[in-house]
Amino acid sequence: MKNVLIVDDEPDLVELVSYNLKKDGFQVATAPDGGVALEKARKKNFDLIILDLMLPGIQGIELCRILRNDPKTERVPIIMLTAKGDEADRIKGLETGADDYMAKPFSPRELVARVKAVLRRSSEQTAAGKTITLGDLVINTETFMVSKRNKPMELSATEFRLLLYLVQRRGRVFSRDQLLDAVWKGETYVEPRTVDVHIRRLRTQIEDDPSEPVYVKTRRGIGYYVE
Repeated sequence: MKNVLIVDDEPDLVELVSYNLKKDGFQVATAPDGGVALEKARKKNFDLIILDLMLPGIQGIELCRILRNDPKTERVPIIMLTAKGDEADRIKGLETGADDYMAKPFSPRELVARVKAVLRRSSEQTAAGKTITLGDLVINTETFMVSKRNKPMELSATEFRLLLYLVQRRGRVFSRDQLLDAVWKGETYVEPRTVDVHIRRLRTQIEDDPSEPVYVKTRRGIGYYVE
């Protein structure tokens, strides 16, 4: 039975979503604000978190960022909710690390369907085990080796972590600061431009033409991503 945490300060909405999830066989926990949610997420292993954008205390965007930078919760799928339906909010949520997005008001049944879809994708990624295939690249998460068309790539440890982080979160765009927090783990002497240098080095290893990257791409003015 999958465990879902609902983080929202609207009691009626929480009750409605909880009812529909429980009816489909999910176990449900709730939190009325970001602080309580963070405490619960760190104490218990949840399979998915439904997170409102506007919360008392820690806002949804900030909480999402904290969860994504915590080894215990970094891979827990997140569906973000908001009363705002414009594209800017959706992009902001997805860039922070949310796996899906729904604008209020929404159909509770549609939300349940989204929950199942996100969990299914997450399970497929987990089932892939120690080997991740991306086009001609094969990434082994146990031996820390990368090969391309059966030829080993000479990646540094940092380049490997950077590639793995992006591949495991393919489709999401990450800024330099986000990658610094995730890959360099807050090392104070590292500057944001260091990310650019490692991306260039990585591309020279894995891309046929580093000037026209196929794997690690740039979203101009925002950051880097793997499709």
